[in-house]
Amino acid sequence: MKKDLLEVTDSAKDRVRVLLGQRDTPALGVRIGVRTRGCSGLSYTLEYVEEIVPQDEFVECGDFKIVVDPKAMLFVIGMVMDFVDEETQSGFVFRNPNEKGRCGCGESFHV
Repeated sequence: MKKDLLEVTDSAKDRVRVLLGQRDTPALGVRIGVRTRGCSGLSYTLEYVEEIVPQDEFVECGDFKIVVDPKAMLFVIGMVMDFVDEETQSGFVFRNPNEKGRCGCGESFHV
């Protein structure tokens, strides 16, 4: 995958490493996808990846990969995946230049 299709911040990489280290079953990384959900239409999904298949596109992050679900590719081009741990919020944050709007609670988006 070209580096400019998806950027993963150091904070997000660190958090994925922690999550992978806590698993009983080894994983190669995480897969980003989208699904229909929420009041704006789409939400991001993350799941562990145990196998890379030929059609998978991914960002190499040293000791693991961030895989993009082929069905989600058009929704994540140019996106930045980050992780924040603040007083009021802790979790992965996706800054996506393709988004046209977001619901009030921030759970879903549309393009």
